[in-house]
Amino acid sequence: MYQDPPPALMSRLLRRVLTWYFRVRGWTVVGAAPADRRCVIIAVPHTSNWDFVNYLGVIDGLGIKAHFMAKRSLFRWPLTRFMTDMGGVCVDQSGGRNYVEAMVAEFARRKEFMLTIAPEGTRGAVKQWRTGFYHIAVAAGVPIVCGMMDYDKKTGGLGRAIMPTGDYAADMKLVFEAYRNVRPRHPERAITDLSVMTAGKQ
Repeated sequence: MYQDPPPALMSRLLRRVLTWYFRVRGWTVVGAAPADRRCVIIAVPHTSNWDFVNYLGVIDGLGIKAHFMAKRSLFRWPLTRFMTDMGGVCVDQSGGRNYVEAMVAEFARRKEFMLTIAPEGTRGAVKQWRTGFYHIAVAAGVPIVCGMMDYDKKTGGLGRAIMPTGDYAADMKLVFEAYRNVRPRHPERAITDLSVMTAGKQ
């Protein structure tokens, strides 16, 4: 009688297929793994579903395991093992705790934790980034690492690491500089006006 493959096998097969597809389409990995294995990796600009496929190819090429946040409902059987193997971290918001507090707690209890966040929160056009990634990095005392996909050069990798100072506008200037020559899949959806994005942000 046929039985569904176990979640662990499914996650391994999916990763292998996607990382193979990353290479066969002519993409290459640039840069190196972060020196600090406790960091917040920002995935920007995020304008396409292909960003996720390419990102899996990047972290595989760099030999690192990155994580992402996911709501508790996605960790129910039979997806629990699959989500964990893919790098998912359950966001526990019980007791009134928000996701920033939950992720800061994860950093506190792990020796290695590379948390990937897409600040835009959507593949569509937005005017401002969500600032949760920044508050997590500040509270956890970890650097922000610039993850990038350049669709002109077909290269993906991790760029500079920036230790947040608490001055959001000043730190974002450094972040934007890191992305100056990076072309997303859909440039029209990416934020290009730093002054608008940081207006009123502290």
